[in-house]
Amino acid sequence: MTRSPDDPQRDLTRALAGTGLLAGLALLTLPGAVTAAVAPRYPRERLWIARVLGARLIAQHALVLVAPEAAVVRIAAAVDGLHAASMLPVLALPRYRRAALVTGALAGAYALLGPAMAPSERR
Repeated sequence: MTRSPDDPQRDLTRALAGTGLLAGLALLTLPGAVTAAVAPRYPRERLWIARVLGARLIAQHALVLVAPEAAVVRIAAAVDGLHAASMLPVLALPRYRRAALVTGALAGAYALLGPAMAPSERR
């Protein structure tokens, strides 16, 4: 069986999606531990927000794992771009600043790296 020229990009795309899926799983199942490690000032009564983000990350990256196509990756990257942009005003809130910085930076990185690493469009 021969590999197509897009296989290395698919492998990279799946690796990136797998990382996002694991991050989502951690946020969904262990939000207290994750926020304590990453953003200690994050209010415990808002852990539900971390769980919602975790669920979104699981759904998004599972879709990319199943269908690592350029169009799917672009949609996932757009969602992450919106998340990164939505974190900018939250940076002004001291209790949420670190969480906004970390999640916004990771989302921004995926928004840029995802499409750059994705397989090319099929013609």
